[in-house]
Amino acid sequence: MNIVVLMKQTPDISLVRVNNSAIELPDSPGTVNPFDEYAVEEGIRLKERFGGKTIILTLGSEKAVSSIRDCLALGADEAYLVTDPLFAGADSQATAKILAVALKKLGEVDGGFDGEIDIVIGGKESADEESSQTPAAIAALLGKPGVNYVKKIVDFKDGLITMQRMTEDGYDLIESPTPVIISCIKEIADPRLPSLKGKMAAKKKQIVTWSAADIGLDGNTAKSPTEKIKISSPPPRPAGQFIEGATPAEVAESLYQKLKADQAL
Repeated sequence: MNIVVLMKQTPDISLVRVNNSAIELPDSPGTVNPFDEYAVEEGIRLKERFGGKTIILTLGSEKAVSSIRDCLALGADEAYLVTDPLFAGADSQATAKILAVALKKLGEVDGGFDGEIDIVIGGKESADEESSQTPAAIAALLGKPGVNYVKKIVDFKDGLITMQRMTEDGYDLIESPTPVIISCIKEIADPRLPSLKGKMAAKKKQIVTWSAADIGLDGNTAKSPTEKIKISSPPPRPAGQFIEGATPAEVAESLYQKLKADQAL
């Protein structure tokens, strides 16, 4: 089984600040998107179960190299970074379009998307955008099966992958032909820690870098269909009001009278 993991480097959310109409990002290089950590772990586990290799595919700036090496240290075999100033500020739909083209390119490099790449897996959402759109959009653009919110990959046999997809009251058991694009939830696996040997090996592995021209995209094709008009912090919550009363019965009566008066207005 050959697995492509869609990994995004995101800023440390706790350090992000909103100043007037601008988002101030921390100076730190960022980290692996928390939800993608589960995808990376499952990608490595699938390789360990069924053979093949695990490939990291990232869209971002050169700063993403540090997070890519973190994934290689865990046991991923190869890594590709798609980076170009034309891709700056790409929304989820533009990101899906760029990654879909990159996946086709990766298939050409790796011997063909159909038949060579069995599964493309990413986290259910990114910590900075939280749109949960990209994996499904990639599947639609490529014309391949897409399954969101996968909690477990049960089996892979004869070109078919059996999965459990989370629902509100349990899960659906889904069987899909390959290649399939999925998004996973954190229940799918517990991320491992890198070993010293893995960290040393990751430093020696090559990260292939592709520009817009390398994958055949121009500025118009990669342009986001949405535009940010305004950014602001949410309004502060109004001050709470205390309901007076010495006993629970008095508090209840005071609350009743207040609600009654408000309704009359």
